[in-house]
Amino acid sequence: MQPEATLETGKAAAIIDRIPERWRSSLVALFASVAGLFLVTLREWGEMFHQWWNIDTYTHILLIPFVIVWLVALKFDDVVKLSPRAWWPGLWLVAAGLGLWFVGRVSEVNLIAHIGAVGAVQGAIVTVLGLRASVLLALPLCFLAFGVPFGDEIIPPLQMLTAEIAIALTVASGVPAVIDGIYIDTPVGLFIVAEECSGVKFLIAMVTLAVLVAFTRFETWTRRALFMLASIIVPILANGVRAWGTIFIAQSQGVEFAAGFDHIFYGWIFFAIVVAILLAGAWKFFDREPENYGWSVSEVEGWDWVDRLEKHAVSPAVAFGAIAALAITGAVLAAIVAPVAMG
Repeated sequence: MQPEATLETGKAAAIIDRIPERWRSSLVALFASVAGLFLVTLREWGEMFHQWWNIDTYTHILLIPFVIVWLVALKFDDVVKLSPRAWWPGLWLVAAGLGLWFVGRVSEVNLIAHIGAVGAVQGAIVTVLGLRASVLLALPLCFLAFGVPFGDEIIPPLQMLTAEIAIALTVASGVPAVIDGIYIDTPVGLFIVAEECSGVKFLIAMVTLAVLVAFTRFETWTRRALFMLASIIVPILANGVRAWGTIFIAQSQGVEFAAGFDHIFYGWIFFAIVVAILLAGAWKFFDREPENYGWSVSEVEGWDWVDRLEKHAVSPAVAFGAIAALAITGAVLAAIVAPVAMG
């Protein structure tokens, strides 16, 4: 055996050894449950992966699994202090997710089907690991929702908003211009605020990052809300400035030069600058370290309502069986109803 292989095997064994015995059956049941749901909703996960990989608006989603692993790792020592207790009311979340997935598939509304596929997985985690562990891991659990590609619906209003900001700055900078919807007519040519110039990919990526920062670095809801608001307003304004900059440069350097400059400087470089400005402005207001996000074990253990609700506990095997039954039922119904709907 190669030394590298021996080292990797040793690392894997060390990680497994850190997992208490009482957690292992629950993790096996969770893996089996998620795998089953994944197989049933495979088409939707394939569609989402295609969007993550091939559409610029959603490429940031490829980083979300790593963010979730990081968030779970920060809470690892706290989570393993708990004893997982499968919670049967969580099955309602699984059923709701599969219901949305079914409606989305039959109606061919991909966004609804994708939300349902992700929601079913979130419900399975709550069901198998239990309420107490789910509360402790609330942030990474909720962060899964950002795996759903969304945002196309807001492209038209963002185009209009970007055009309005660009025309205001263009006129203010002394360049005569006339606007008609998303069309801006200037002395050197007609500019169009196209879909890819709407700034939707910057806005969605910024909101995703803002949620992560808000809940790992701020303790108060006021600061979280203000940071979230800034993370929405600043990218929109910045994208308007970006559109104006292209128009302004074109007046003296030509349209081709301005277009080339837009492709080289703007894009993710421009977005990185905006992110740096936002984080720099918020830095001195950070009032917690990332590892302290969410609630502590002692807080969760002290909640009487959690104790009352956790009386509805079942074994991991029963939880897996129920989730499997729901998944199979959903798959059968989809197989029966979908062809009829297509006909």
